[in-house]
Amino acid sequence: MQDFDHVRAWIFDLDNTLYPPEADLFAQIEARMTECVMRALDVDRIEADRLRQDYWGRYGTTLAGLMAEHDLDPVPYMADVHDIMLDHLLVDPLLAARIAALPGRRIVFTNGSAAYADRVLRARGLDHVFHAVYGVEHAGYRPKPERVAFDAVIALDGIAADRAAMFEDMSRNLVAPHEMGMRTILVSPVAETAPHIHHHTTDLSDFLSRLA
Repeated sequence: MQDFDHVRAWIFDLDNTLYPPEADLFAQIEARMTECVMRALDVDRIEADRLRQDYWGRYGTTLAGLMAEHDLDPVPYMADVHDIMLDHLLVDPLLAARIAALPGRRIVFTNGSAAYADRVLRARGLDHVFHAVYGVEHAGYRPKPERVAFDAVIALDGIAADRAAMFEDMSRNLVAPHEMGMRTILVSPVAETAPHIHHHTTDLSDFLSRLA
């Protein structure tokens, strides 16, 4: 695809992007988030679920809301919510080969922790194809979709935004990359038409095969 001839930095989200949504890891994570909110704020499950979703909507992540409104320590929280089972994730050698074939820097940027991302990548057989893995901690716990989160990771990695492509499963997380001059790809079962989305795919591996 000519749209990508200039791209020399390939940025991938993790959850529901580098593994299929059917794996449903977020069901486990959300359950652990709710438990953390219940303990931290001494509220019942119904209120914890309400707060979890409210903070996600207003702050980008539940953690960002907890930090802003309750001064929560992010380190034990991140370790707790990501302590999930990954045994049903499958190794994907074809996806690994197609990512490895991309020219230039290949990195992961997730609103989860880098430690969690490393576990998922190993389970998928993708741990050897990326040059760097960045978690929300690398952006000072400022999450996507905030522009400052992308600015922080771009600066840390030393790449040029106008020569980068961003793969994401959430449309709102592509707004800032589009503004920064990146090529944007929505990886989702549901198509969405918006000015900040250049491409949509339901199959990341197939999409990458067409970039060769």
